[in-house]
Amino acid sequence: MKMVLKLTILFTLFSLVILALANGSNAGKIAIYWGQNGNEGTLAEACATGNYEYVIIAFLPTFGDGQTPMINLAGHCDPYSNECTGLSSDIKSCQAKGIKVLLSLGGGAGSYSIASTQDAKSVATYLWNNFLGGQSSSRPLGPAVLDGIDFDIEGGSNQHWGDLARYLKGYNGKKVYITAAPQCPFPDAWIGNALTTGLFDYVWVQFYNNPPCQYNPGEISNLEEAWKQWTSGIPANKIFLGLPASPEAAGSGFIPAADLTSTVLPAIKGSAKYGGVMLWSRYDDAQSGYSSSIKSHV
Repeated sequence: MKMVLKLTILFTLFSLVILALANGSNAGKIAIYWGQNGNEGTLAEACATGNYEYVIIAFLPTFGDGQTPMINLAGHCDPYSNECTGLSSDIKSCQAKGIKVLLSLGGGAGSYSIASTQDAKSVATYLWNNFLGGQSSSRPLGPAVLDGIDFDIEGGSNQHWGDLARYLKGYNGKKVYITAAPQCPFPDAWIGNALTTGLFDYVWVQFYNNPPCQYNPGEISNLEEAWKQWTSGIPANKIFLGLPASPEAAGSGFIPAADLTSTVLPAIKGSAKYGGVMLWSRYDDAQSGYSSSIKSHV
């Protein structure tokens, strides 16, 4: 009798462990944009919170069509005097915690476009040698090797972004993650074509500043419909719900944490492509504590 009881207890414990592992594997993650506010704290401090699995350094807003590429990290450092190379140790400390660190191309204000397939190859070569696994004497963020490139394309041209992704994926060595931050109206006007290539690992869709597809208090159908379009229409590994981290972070689309955890997440987490939540931005999140309030529900 005792043996049967012991076996029953062991089996129950084993089942609980399997269940916990299964739940853990489907748990969503939080991605955060860092770099556009000098008062948001350091990159290392952002990673030390333990709230984020992906940190996206924003932005490289100048590149392509013969321009000299230039990063802009707002008040953090001056790229013209090589100050930003000091970020290398912060990047490495984040990566030592298992956090993926990416560089975001573009942004809402910038001078960028890809003029041709050859231009895409040139930009990919620059990114590989200056931020990824290649070699350059002038790496803007120092010797740290980033985990990937994010496409936050909100202007310029809608041509050749798929070419750029293909060239970046073609390098041998450490895996290069390719991600994107399209607007929620489907398909995205700028990188909609590129996203059909199947080259993108994660797509964090901006469900804000877009009233037709964002959440409105008590009204989730627009967001749900757009979410279904994104998860069924894009061959990416995971789709993330992109949100403002505070009401001040965007013109519209902020979802109070209580609404997110009780209404929105339960409506979208059933998708096999659900990856988690992306937040704009670290400065706003540090002010609001939003990621801390949603992390256990994501």
